[in-house]
Amino acid sequence: MSHDTQVALVTGANQGIGLQIAKDLAGHGFTVLVGARHFARGEAAAEAIGPSAHPVQLDVTDPASIAAAAAHVDRAFGRLDVLIQNAAIMTTGTHPGSVVDYARATRASVVSLDEMRAVWDTNVFGVLAVYQAMLPLLRRTPGARIVNVSSGSGSLTVSSDPSLPYRSHFSPLYAASKTALNALTLAMAIELEAEGIKVNAVSPGFTRTAMNAYEGTDTVEEGAAEAVRLALLGSEAPTGGFTHATFGTIPW
Repeated sequence: MSHDTQVALVTGANQGIGLQIAKDLAGHGFTVLVGARHFARGEAAAEAIGPSAHPVQLDVTDPASIAAAAAHVDRAFGRLDVLIQNAAIMTTGTHPGSVVDYARATRASVVSLDEMRAVWDTNVFGVLAVYQAMLPLLRRTPGARIVNVSSGSGSLTVSSDPSLPYRSHFSPLYAASKTALNALTLAMAIELEAEGIKVNAVSPGFTRTAMNAYEGTDTVEEGAAEAVRLALLGSEAPTGGFTHATFGTIPW
């Protein structure tokens, strides 16, 4: 099927930052594919966004779901201009109550290895699996872009600074999964540089979402801003970077 409008797929787009990214891209004229693990939630989100949004069932930990989503995008739209990998989790269970409580429960000495595997399955391996499945579609579109939603907490340079107030919050669960995501981003950028496909990681900042029990200080609009900015850039877009809307480049 031929589709004239630019198409963007946002994973984990039924709530929080992902939903706001989808809304913003729809506002800029994109056809937005609302990736959601549960189709009904994606459908509700797409209806709230408007007629240019379409739900896509996509569980980034399920190879069959990923393959079906890629086939659907190909069949229904025939192109993919932007892939925004936003889907992520901090825990498979109930959030322990506060950012401080979460940090205590996920220190290297006590973190559950099964929990770590589950979080990394979504935040790291899921990102790579979706990348591999969607890359043939992205390669059809000159100037395609990939934006991986990371976190400033994944910066080893920042977290190794003794003056950082929240340095003790760095853990092998969520924060280190974002460090690994940053490494994947660089690997993707290097692989695709000669093809002109731009790949970048962004930090949304400390955004108020269900993921952090709404302890964040920034709005979802602020959290979505940098991913949207990079998605809207054309051939002049940078590649292989890690940035924040306000603070600019973040060190790896």
